[in-house]
Amino acid sequence: MSVFNKLSTLAASHNGLVRFHGKRMIPCMCNYYSSQQGQFGKVQKDVEKIRNIGISAHIDSGKTTLTERVLFYTGRIAKMHEVRGKDKVGATMDFMELERERGITIQSAATYTEWKDVNINIIDTPGHVDFTVEVERALRVLDGAVLVLCAVGGVQSQTLTVNRQMKRYNVPCLAFINKLDRLGANPHRVLSQMRAKLNHNAAFLQLPIGLENNCQGVVDLVKGCAVYFDGDYGINIREDEIPKDMRSEAEDKRQELIEAVSNADEELGEMFLEELKPSEQQIKDAIRRSTIKRTFTPVMMGTALKNRGVQPMLDAVIEYLPNPTQVKNFAMLADDESENKIWMNPERTNEHPFVGLAFKLEAGRFGQLTYVRVYQGTLKRGDSMYNARTGRRVRVPRLVRMHSNNMEDVSEVFAGDICALFGVDCYSGDTFVSNQKHLLSMESMYVPDPVISLSMRPEKKQDSDNFGKAIGRFTKEDPTFKVYFDTESRETIVSGMGELHLEIYAQRMKSEYNCPVITGKPKVAFRETLVRPTEFEYTHKKQTGGAGQYAKVNGVLEPLDPESFTKLEFEDMTVGTNVPKQFVPAVEKGFLEGCEKGHMIGQKITGIRMKLVDGAHHAVDSSEFAFKLAGTYALQQTMKNAECQILEPIMNVEITAPEEFQGTILAGINRKSAVITGTDGAEGYFTLYCDVPLNEMFGYATELRSQTQGKGEFTMEYSRYQPTKAALQAELVHQYQLETGQIKEKSSKKARY
Repeated sequence: MSVFNKLSTLAASHNGLVRFHGKRMIPCMCNYYSSQQGQFGKVQKDVEKIRNIGISAHIDSGKTTLTERVLFYTGRIAKMHEVRGKDKVGATMDFMELERERGITIQSAATYTEWKDVNINIIDTPGHVDFTVEVERALRVLDGAVLVLCAVGGVQSQTLTVNRQMKRYNVPCLAFINKLDRLGANPHRVLSQMRAKLNHNAAFLQLPIGLENNCQGVVDLVKGCAVYFDGDYGINIREDEIPKDMRSEAEDKRQELIEAVSNADEELGEMFLEELKPSEQQIKDAIRRSTIKRTFTPVMMGTALKNRGVQPMLDAVIEYLPNPTQVKNFAMLADDESENKIWMNPERTNEHPFVGLAFKLEAGRFGQLTYVRVYQGTLKRGDSMYNARTGRRVRVPRLVRMHSNNMEDVSEVFAGDICALFGVDCYSGDTFVSNQKHLLSMESMYVPDPVISLSMRPEKKQDSDNFGKAIGRFTKEDPTFKVYFDTESRETIVSGMGELHLEIYAQRMKSEYNCPVITGKPKVAFRETLVRPTEFEYTHKKQTGGAGQYAKVNGVLEPLDPESFTKLEFEDMTVGTNVPKQFVPAVEKGFLEGCEKGHMIGQKITGIRMKLVDGAHHAVDSSEFAFKLAGTYALQQTMKNAECQILEPIMNVEITAPEEFQGTILAGINRKSAVITGTDGAEGYFTLYCDVPLNEMFGYATELRSQTQGKGEFTMEYSRYQPTKAALQAELVHQYQLETGQIKEKSSKKARY
């Protein structure tokens, strides 16, 4: 029996969890451990004392640093580490080696902690647009979110994307303006941007006491006091009177807060109209009601790096963000076409059937790790459940709760919990239920389409197995990472959300699978065709010992209309018995086989029609094989001698960006031989419709982001084939002749005599 199995058995005998210390598992007589209390606790049965939150923002806004402080102040970790710390340990939630090397979050990471008797499940999400699916699936299963904004950068491009995602899943949020200690910090500008760019009914709950190097604390507008953070790491919270020079501003901002909430909350609005002064508790209740309805966004502030403002933000999470009972979640019967929705009961009892959603997959140290949000009922270790997609019965061998990449075994989870399962084969988005008769399916998450593609292959042929394993794992984990094998160019094409996205996967193949890869621009599927009709006549004659081969064909090859450039047609116009009818299909088969590879650049021949007019046969030597070869050679010989051209795929491209960048985008897309077909505009954004050759669109995602400060988006789909420009055709032909050795590259150096 392995050490791991022994420890697992030991943990099971204690009916509790095992904590990881390095690679050692320590069995505990409990379901979670709170080091803040210094004692073991029990699973929280009161659903009102559960919060499921995500921390989302633009890249480099301080999400992971903020999460690190949250874990420290709640007693979950004993020591704080920095994202780019000198100790080389890195932040708790950035557990991947690549994350610590680059100082960015690549994968969303889950943990749970406790603050003032409330269990908080936290998912720290990436900020880079390339990993937007990590934010998508996190927000899909969360009840609330903290939107982190930089006090200097304000509302940035990815902030807009995250805001759209929160709106899509109807996730209430509170804002936290971070980095008040940075040079140029201006929270008032950030608030005005939230109102103008995000259309949030937002107001300050706090005011900063000093900015930049003079950042001392915050003024709590609801309580009407100043809050300072004393001691090592700002652990001791001290409340004091508001500084005299800030009292007038604090009174004005408090009134502004009440007005903003009154516009969103009917009860406080009536008090405001009657000119009644609301109490502190009445203001808090009104903020909570309007925040949950997404009609108001409370704005907190601080500096996570300098340990200021984090504890009040945690208080705000408990006071203003919803518990699982205040969020309506629905499922549909998997075989019901009427799409009748069934409400999920969030009570933390086993009176209702279990329903859970697998929202993220990860290859852990002991097999596939499946992250599950429990929406209804309970699930115990050893229970059986059913996959609603496949209908298969699945047993739960191991049940854990995650703390970054550490696992803590639990014996039971309840509605509102986020847990992870081992040994369960499924896909992201699968729904698990305990009742086979009622296979329910939770509403699926939105998965954006990939925007960039690269060819990828292992450096060494012997690494092909590892390459296949890596591809299989990554495509299962990440629905935005697509892979297909192009039979024409014989390349493996990988598609993703951006160059960084694919670069990270290439590096992970090297570090995790010891499989270095070579990436390159994928080859475009060009085509070859005729320019004008050309007659053909070909005789296939071969005589060896015994029966020979004889077939003669003649007719016309002609180009098709531009709408049919991807088609091949064959027409039998023979009269009489010169070409017996039983041999005509063989000629057509030979014609189609000959079109697989052209002579100009080795690509397929399309957009032509072969008209078989006449021919000849031999009573003994003619056969299907002979006429098939005659069809193939007749095509190839004619194409070599005729005037041909190369066709390229044209894409319908739709670009959306703020109006201020319209001139830059038009200039850039015109350089790519684009044909503008139309424009549209609304609400400060414009949409450009154009037709662009696919060969020009590689790398355009990165180019567009740089032109629009990351705010521009584009989609493209195949439209048609059309002839290439003469210069490109000459370049492609020259390159093909070099590759095939038909010509030799001229040396740029002069010969020495």
